[in-house]
Amino acid sequence: MAEEVVSRNFIEQEIDKDLKEGVYDHVCTRFPPEPNGYLHIGHAKSILLNYGLAQEYNGTFHMRFDDTNPTKEKMEFVDSIKADIEWLGADWGDNLFFASDYFDAMYECAIKLIKKGKAYICDLTAEEIREYRGTLTEAGKNSPYRDRSVEENLALFEEMRAGGIEDGKRVLRAKIDMASPNINMRDPIIYRVAHMTHHNTGDKWCIYPMYDFAHPIEDAIEKITHSICTLEFEDHRPLYDWVVRECEFENPPRQIEFAKLYLTNVVTGKRYIKKLVEDGIVDGWDDPRLVSIAALRRRGFTPESIKMFVDMCGVSKAQSSVDYAMLEYCIREDLKLKKPRMMAALDPIKLIIDNYPEGETEYLDVANNLENEALGFRKVPFGRELYIERDDFMEEPPKKYFRLFPGNEVRLMHAYFVKCESFEKDENGNVTVVHCTYDPETKQGTGFTGRKVKGTIHWVPAPQAVKAEVRLYENLVDEEKGVYNKEDGSLNLNPNSLEIRTECYLEPSFADAKQGDSFQFVRNGYFCLDEKDSSADHLVFNRIVSLKSSFKLPKK
Repeated sequence: MAEEVVSRNFIEQEIDKDLKEGVYDHVCTRFPPEPNGYLHIGHAKSILLNYGLAQEYNGTFHMRFDDTNPTKEKMEFVDSIKADIEWLGADWGDNLFFASDYFDAMYECAIKLIKKGKAYICDLTAEEIREYRGTLTEAGKNSPYRDRSVEENLALFEEMRAGGIEDGKRVLRAKIDMASPNINMRDPIIYRVAHMTHHNTGDKWCIYPMYDFAHPIEDAIEKITHSICTLEFEDHRPLYDWVVRECEFENPPRQIEFAKLYLTNVVTGKRYIKKLVEDGIVDGWDDPRLVSIAALRRRGFTPESIKMFVDMCGVSKAQSSVDYAMLEYCIREDLKLKKPRMMAALDPIKLIIDNYPEGETEYLDVANNLENEALGFRKVPFGRELYIERDDFMEEPPKKYFRLFPGNEVRLMHAYFVKCESFEKDENGNVTVVHCTYDPETKQGTGFTGRKVKGTIHWVPAPQAVKAEVRLYENLVDEEKGVYNKEDGSLNLNPNSLEIRTECYLEPSFADAKQGDSFQFVRNGYFCLDEKDSSADHLVFNRIVSLKSSFKLPKK
C-alpha cells in the first residue's frame, strides 16, 4: 500500500533541513507585534503560522511585544493584542516577553560594537543622513564622523545616555558599507535620542534602539530558532544576520520570510482606521465592518473560521490577494452545523389567522438544526397572531412568486398551511396586516398528503416575540471603486455599509441569548449578539454573514 504523500510548505522544508543537519535541536518561534495599534486579519496568519510551527515540531512559542518606540505605544494596545491572541487559541504559557526587558542587553551590544569599531556616533541631521545614503543606483558617501576613535564614540554614547543631548541631535550608527547595493546596510542608525516616558521602563532611558537593531537581539536572547516574518523584511535580513553575528551570539536565529495575507476591498492601514475612528465613521477599532481581529470577533467570526481561512490561503513566497468572500465562506462552513436555525422577522408585518381560536396557544416541537440532530429540539409557541417578513407578502406578485398573496396558500414553517384572504394598509399605502385562514389538518409532522404548496415562510409568535435591534453590515468600502481614491488617496466609502433596524421581532427563545452567542436567522443569515452594545433589556444583533455565497471552491 503506497504511503500518503504529505505536502510540506517551504518553511517546513527549511526547518526539516535545519533539524536534520543539527543546526538546531529544537524549534522555537515567536509572534512579536509592536503595541501601536490593533491586530488585523493579516496578523492572524502570522500568529497561527508561528504557533502552528511550534506545535507541529513539539517546540516552544513565545509572545513578545516589540515595544522599542515609546512615541506610539500604549498599554491599551498591549491588552487588546493579548486578548486577540488568546481568542485565536495561541497559548504562550509562561513565555510572555517585552523587548524593553532587554534594553540593558541591547545597550551592552551597542557598547560591544563601538569597541569593535563596528559602530560610531554621527552628528549629521536626519536630512543629511538621507542625502549621504545615496540611491538605489548610486552609492552613499561616508559620514564625516565615521572615523571617530573608539574612546570618543564611547564618551559621546554615554553622554547620549545621560540625557544631555536633545532629541534628533545625535545617533549611533552601525559601521558597515556605504557602497552596499542594499541600502539597509549603508551604516543604519541603531540608537536615537528620545526623551519619552516608556510604558514599561518609565524614565530609565532617554535613548532607544531602532527596530532593525533590537529585533535580532531579542530573538537571539530568547533563543528563537526560526524568525518567521513577512516579505518586506527580506531586504533587512542581511542586517539581521550582521547584528547577531557582530554581537557574537551563539547559535543565532535564522530569518525566513513569507508572503503577507492581503484581502481585497478591506481597510487595514492603521492611519486610515485611526481617521475613521476619529471622524466617527466607525465606532472604534472593533467596529464589525473592520477586519481587525477584535472587529471580527465582535462581528461573530470564530477562531475556527479564521484558522480555516488561513489554512486555505496557504504559505508561499508569492504575493497575492484573497477575496473577502473566502473568509465569509469559512464562517458559514464553521457555523452551519453548530448553530440553531431560528426564526426572526427583520422587517415585520402582522399576520392574523382569522379562524384560529382566540386566546389559544400551542407549542410546536422544532428541530434546532435539521443537519445536526445532536442540537435537539425547542418549543415554539404558535397562536392566532404572528409576525412575518414584509417581503413574504405581495399584493400583486410577479410570476414564480410562491409566497403569500391574495388567494394563495403557503406553509408556515413547522406549522400549518395558511391561505391569504385579505390585507390592511395604512394611510401611506403600506401593508400593515395580512389576514389568513388556516387548515388544522395540515399540521407539519402529522403526515398530511392531501395537497401541496410551493411556498414556505417563517414566522414569529406576536404575543411572545422578543424585540431587538439588528445591524445589517455591508462592505465598508465601495467595491466598484476600490479601497483608495487614486487622486487624493482617500477612502472610497460605501454610504450603505450599515443599516440599523430597531423594530425586529424574534422568537421567544432569543430571550436567553448571551453576549457573543450566534444563531442562524432563517433565510436572513448568521447573526451574533453584540458584545459591546447589547443588554438584557435591549438586544442588539450583528449580521455576521448572509446565507448566499459568491465564493467558489477551486477545483482540485
